[in-house]
Amino acid sequence: MIRAVALSTLVLLLAAGCDRERRRVIGVVPKSTSNIFWVTVEAGARRAGSDLGADIEWNGAQSESDITRQIQIIDSMIVRRLDAIAVAASERKALAQVLDRAAAARIPITVFDSGVDSQNYLTFVSTNNYEAGRMAAERMASLLGGKGKIGVLLHAPGSFSTMDRERGFADALREKHPGLRIVASQYGLADRAKAVASAENILTAHPDLDGFFASSEPSASGVSLALAARGLGGKVKFVAFDSSDTMIADLRRGLISATVVQDPFRIGYEAVRTLSEKLRGGTPPKRIDLDARVISKDDLTRPDIIKLLALKP
Repeated sequence: MIRAVALSTLVLLLAAGCDRERRRVIGVVPKSTSNIFWVTVEAGARRAGSDLGADIEWNGAQSESDITRQIQIIDSMIVRRLDAIAVAASERKALAQVLDRAAAARIPITVFDSGVDSQNYLTFVSTNNYEAGRMAAERMASLLGGKGKIGVLLHAPGSFSTMDRERGFADALREKHPGLRIVASQYGLADRAKAVASAENILTAHPDLDGFFASSEPSASGVSLALAARGLGGKVKFVAFDSSDTMIADLRRGLISATVVQDPFRIGYEAVRTLSEKLRGGTPPKRIDLDARVISKDDLTRPDIIKLLALKP
């Protein structure tokens, strides 16, 4: 009897030890998997997992507009009781209930990049998008000498991060640069073909346009293609947001006048780090704001920009 009790106790101790040593599994759900921004976010998330001893399960919808698929992915992670989940919400209202379900299951959630209409999350990690939008407006004002007509290619309804950028851009123009006027705005809907069509519509309706602002990489790509097709590169001052190999090439040849860049690697890293901290018994801050930067062609030779954008020097 004594030997049986001793053996049982040993098994329980070994099981407890294995549980303590078990690698945690953290799910990371981006808005989509088809954009270079999210590829870099993934790299940051996986680096954090490697550094902090967690396994990363990366899974997202193909398109940012497939909100139903994003919800299905998160619900699956909840049902399988992953240790923690990081989510970039494609639509601020639609994702609220799934975060509530995670909270009910006692699964910590970090929201990254784009917010959601819920308080049932651990930390919100994001670029300060409102201030980034204002930075874009200041650069536009400098490029146009404080006077001109501007078109805006919006991203998608309900996208918290890009809506903040667009609001910051419009607020800064209204408050500080009354000579600059937004004469048209349309959505690109996170689709390059739709973004091209929307940019073309604005240019057709306003042939005297002086400037263009695009609040995301897909929208920026659409504007670049529309400007290039009409031979307006450099004539219409274009302030973009985010970066990709194509956008950097457009910046080098003067098609894009300036672009506001984030640090997607750090966004992914911090999203995983905050969850790892929580799983280890810590209490990360409720919000982590990361700075954006405005860069032009001349900045592309700077060592810090080369590192940030992973450029070939």
